[in-house]
Amino acid sequence: MAEREDIRPDSDDYRQILLSGTPLIDMRAPLEFQHGSFPSAINLPLMDDEERAHIGTTYKHSGQDAAIEAGHDLVKGATKTARVAAWVKFATENPAGYLFCMRGGLRSRISQGWMADAGVHYPRVSGGYKALRRFLIEETERLVKSEDFIIVAGRTGVGKTQLLANLPEMIDLEGLANHRGSSFGRRIGDQPTQINFENSLGVELMRQAEKSAGPIFVEDESRRIGQLAVPDVLAGEMANWPAVIIEEPIEERINAIHLDYVRDMLPAYNKAFSGDGFEPFSDFLLSALSRIKKRLGGVRYSAINTHMKDALSFHKNTGDDNHHRVWITALLQDYYDPMYDYQLSKSTREILFRGSRNDCLLWQQERATHQ
Repeated sequence: MAEREDIRPDSDDYRQILLSGTPLIDMRAPLEFQHGSFPSAINLPLMDDEERAHIGTTYKHSGQDAAIEAGHDLVKGATKTARVAAWVKFATENPAGYLFCMRGGLRSRISQGWMADAGVHYPRVSGGYKALRRFLIEETERLVKSEDFIIVAGRTGVGKTQLLANLPEMIDLEGLANHRGSSFGRRIGDQPTQINFENSLGVELMRQAEKSAGPIFVEDESRRIGQLAVPDVLAGEMANWPAVIIEEPIEERINAIHLDYVRDMLPAYNKAFSGDGFEPFSDFLLSALSRIKKRLGGVRYSAINTHMKDALSFHKNTGDDNHHRVWITALLQDYYDPMYDYQLSKSTREILFRGSRNDCLLWQQERATHQ
């Protein structure tokens, strides 16, 4: 078995590898991959979790040579043939790609050697996962301190995400986190791991900075988006960035929340639950309300909970979803608006512009033409 040192001159050009979305084989064990990897990586491990655990124990007690020998005993025959075939297929389909392990060391070199024996010489990322991850952390810190940013703020339901989608340079934190940020913000499907969120954010920051002819817009967020934490360096800087504030009439905001949390949500639940999604959809709304019970206070919670249950019952029995507007209105006026107004009163950030979502977009377009 030959062990190869195949690399390319750009095997340590982490910026280009990540910016270009270069296809990557993550050779680490499945548990390592699940904990966190990179947007363009696929997991085709040298060893599965049990094999890796066994090799780790052998290395700890008997050293590297014994661990290598144990690895060859574990990964051989049909198992080895199948894994090499998967790597060769990937390499053939993605000739500009790379493979990596944790540190660009033993697992990468063994995998390269086995691929070379099969007639394919495939490069590894210098330094492996650790080097790529460290690069992204450092780039995130550098970019949030060096680039120009503008916060998109406004009350719940004004359409901050819609405005972002129409801006040339922006970071959609909620999209990256697969969560809308509020108690009602959970989407169908899991959130990424914290590391995957941070890695995707770092790559997106690089992409936006690369093309940026002006400021990068970011939606106003708290330090947590669902179960995920906004990186400390970003959360700390966001408090100082100037903002545009979207202002929309209450009826428009009720319509937007009704669309997001009812009319679009129920079909998504029906699709996820094979046409039988009303009960999970109801549980989603009621549990979201329950999570803010203490902040609402007993009286307000009880009233809104009653309105929500009545709306769900009427919706289920008649198909009419308009009764949801009652609890949405109460939630906006009695909870989200006072909370937002209080937070805004404590903020010291510069306000660059206030207006409707369309006015904010026109303001930015005009601003861009004069830069």
